[in-house]
Amino acid sequence: MDSISGLALGFGNALTLANLAWALLGCFLGTAVGVLPGIGPALTIALLLPITFSVSATGAFILFCGVFYGAMYGGSTTSILLNTPGESGSIITALEGAKMARNGRAGPALATSAIGSFVAGTVGTLGIAFLGPVIVEWALVLGPAEYFALMVLCFVTVSAVLGSSALRGLTSLAFGLMLGLVGVDLQTGQPRLTFGVPELLDGVNVVLVAVALFAVGEALYMAWRHHAGKQEVLEVGRLMLSREDLKRSFWPWIRGAGLGFPFGVLPAGGTEMPTMLSYYAERKLAKPEYVKEFGTVGAIEGVAGPEAANNAAAAGILVPMLTLGLPTSATAAIMLSAFQSYGINPGPLLFTQQAELVWTLIASLFIANVMLVVLNLPLVGLWVRILKIPVPQLYAGILVFATIGTYGISNSVIDLVILYTLGVVAMFMRRFDFPVAPVVIGMILGPMAEQALRQALTISQGDWSVFITRPGSAIIMALAVLALAGPRLYGAIARKV
Repeated sequence: MDSISGLALGFGNALTLANLAWALLGCFLGTAVGVLPGIGPALTIALLLPITFSVSATGAFILFCGVFYGAMYGGSTTSILLNTPGESGSIITALEGAKMARNGRAGPALATSAIGSFVAGTVGTLGIAFLGPVIVEWALVLGPAEYFALMVLCFVTVSAVLGSSALRGLTSLAFGLMLGLVGVDLQTGQPRLTFGVPELLDGVNVVLVAVALFAVGEALYMAWRHHAGKQEVLEVGRLMLSREDLKRSFWPWIRGAGLGFPFGVLPAGGTEMPTMLSYYAERKLAKPEYVKEFGTVGAIEGVAGPEAANNAAAAGILVPMLTLGLPTSATAAIMLSAFQSYGINPGPLLFTQQAELVWTLIASLFIANVMLVVLNLPLVGLWVRILKIPVPQLYAGILVFATIGTYGISNSVIDLVILYTLGVVAMFMRRFDFPVAPVVIGMILGPMAEQALRQALTISQGDWSVFITRPGSAIIMALAVLALAGPRLYGAIARKV
């Protein structure tokens, strides 16, 4: 069955009243889940797994995919309004989105996020239907050396572009890498940096670190700088995109979607790497008159591109799960277990043996995308009302919800100690102009880079030249060196000229 006839079959089934209701419920739950830090789509789908005993496979997977897509939409809301990422893929969105909100442009930031998510979700779903098997074959060619090189490229580009200097960015990255080492070494089984605390054997929760660095650190820093007197209320400003905003957002949406989908397909891709690279690309490609907005008042390109990359990557994650039976994220792994509970084994034969289910699922993703943009755009005016709360009360509320949410994840007092310890560290990082985003980047990608490095050296029998003798790895490493040294060389040449 070709893609066109498959989609025709899928839409015929997905547009029934029952399946539309499942899609709407999934979108609503997913959006709510994305707004709440620490819960995420994986936990939500895990909690919904018991419905597989009483609901048809088609209805259940439409619900699960609605939750998955909705969480990608909703994660940007608190990132923009409260500088508190709901999902790891929304961390980069907070960099410019929170600054836009602080400068009276929360509405355009939320609007470009919602429309960008729609554009990227549509591109990603088209990729599932038409390009999935082709991209999977390409992804399987990459080995551990190429994955390690990709992560080095992410480390360098993001650390070099964030903050006032590359040295400060790399220092923050090193702190994040150290946090990523906490826990049990997967190779030797030995605990690392746990200091005898049993709760640290599983490592430090990424969402906890993101909330500590962005939300708690920001709240403590604002309290430190706050002066008594008139209660400050952040300006709401315009709610929708102006023509200029739309023009500035269009190509970042396209570039972000094109960058995010292939990374989502990669077994070690996820949503973090493409959002980081998208931010780097938009900062480098921005027109000279807009470059000064990055890191100051907030550049809309820095929200549009990463948010599109986030949602396109989320769609890409479904490709290896459906075509190869390989889950590349926690959410995909839980969905795979749901397939197995129905006696269905995802893999190369899924598109022939379960054609009706697969194409109905893909068609429902298009429908969910439309539902989400219809749900989210009208809510922009409601969400921005959060900014009408006076700053002291607003940040006090953030601290309360961060504390409750963190304790609710694991019921651990140790997590609360880590939350406020890292929050104080983040406060001083802001005071001395050290960027906090590389900390989270290092923590997320550090363990993955370590595994890829060890695997590459094991395969090459300890030969470090494997990273420059393999063409793909050599090209990516060269790009990393260029990203780090290029600006310095250019500056030196410009001074001599």
